Amino acid sequence: MEQLNISAKNLAGVALEDACPRCAWIRLHHKGDMPFAMSFPGIFISIDGYTKRMVRETFDSARRIPDWFPNVGKVKAMVSEDELHWRSYFRTDSKLGVTLRGQPDDIFQLADGSFHIVDYKTAKITGAQDDLFPMYEVQLNAYAFIAEKLPIAPVSALSLIYFEPQTETERGKRKGSPPGAWLEFRATRKKVQLAPKRRIPELLARAREIFDMKTAPRGAAGCKNCEQTEKFLKVAR
Repeated sequence: MEQLNISAKNLAGVALEDACPRCAWIRLHHKGDMPFAMSFPGIFISIDGYTKRMVRETFDSARRIPDWFPNVGKVKAMVSEDELHWRSYFRTDSKLGVTLRGQPDDIFQLADGSFHIVDYKTAKITGAQDDLFPMYEVQLNAYAFIAEKLPIAPVSALSLIYFEPQTETERGKRKGSPPGAWLEFRATRKKVQLAPKRRIPELLARAREIFDMKTAPRGAAGCKNCEQTEKFLKVAR
């Protein structure tokens, strides 16, 4: 049986009920890549990295998280960046032949000894974000599932931390602000239900089932990626 490696981020994209099975097969066999997938804008990677540095540097110097950060409980420690790297943060199911990997944005250890896993999103909480919530929910529960087999247990909470841009023009005209345009972000917490044992094993089994198919299955009706692929193939012929 060929070993399957899958990221927590890609697990939802290949295994949720409404996922296109053909796209799922392609992602599993091509390390998560899709022929017509949009690249992730670099500005969001920069903001994400800056956010993580600000939180960690504040905690390292003052032994507390920043005042502007949402309430996630009384934090007594932060899991190190080395422990959160995907090379260290994984769990293998030997029966399925599947290794699940992840790289959480941050994990806080609370005063009671339990752990709170958070993922940062630079976006406003809108209807579009609600559409993506099932994928984020799987991603965070996958992180919790991995944590069960690491010295990062028990996990007591999961949260999305949205950094919402405050786009009212008056905010950029405050007296005393540095010259030039500037944009303020406000951090808002959205709780995620913690249920790794109920959800993740069945999704891993589904991913294994799709991966083992000899050829790509039929795509879901209305799948935009499949439609673009077929158009490309017709032109190529």
